[in-house]
Amino acid sequence: MKNTEETFEETLVHGSEAELQELKAWLFRENIRLATATKELERMQEQFLKEKIQFQEEMKLLNHKISSERQRLKEDNQFFEKKLEILQSGFSQLDIDRRRLDKEWARLAAEREIMGERTVYENGLEVSVFFQGVSNPLSLKKRYKDLIKIFHPDNLSGDKEMIQRINREYESLKSSYEGFKQA
Repeated sequence: MKNTEETFEETLVHGSEAELQELKAWLFRENIRLATATKELERMQEQFLKEKIQFQEEMKLLNHKISSERQRLKEDNQFFEKKLEILQSGFSQLDIDRRRLDKEWARLAAEREIMGERTVYENGLEVSVFFQGVSNPLSLKKRYKDLIKIFHPDNLSGDKEMIQRINREYESLKSSYEGFKQA
């Protein structure tokens, strides 16, 4: 660098008019080149600043989206956990209800066995628990209608087997009463 400065000073002091003109033109070109380079640098700095601001805005937007998605995911997870909890409680309630229903069916089956096996003799006729206390054809018919209303399969407590058993016993008792009257 000192070498170039010494050359400039020497040309200024000892140089000819042509050398001075050439140095002047070179300095002018160098000045324009530096001004152009400075403007280009300023333009690049402005562009860099704009890109930096744009990048920061994009980062803010992406961070906002990420936080929104995290919040949505958290809410979805909570919703899923609540649904799972509801399903689990529903299944446990169904299990409780199933066990209760199984006990009820077992109790009803035991009652049916007891009812089917018990027979009582009245007035010399075999009478099941269904028709116990029936002493004449009219009360037999009334009891039969009442039992049909109770145990008909279309009813909540109805049962096809029970109706068949009632019908068999009714027909048996009805024929017995008719045979008893004729004798």
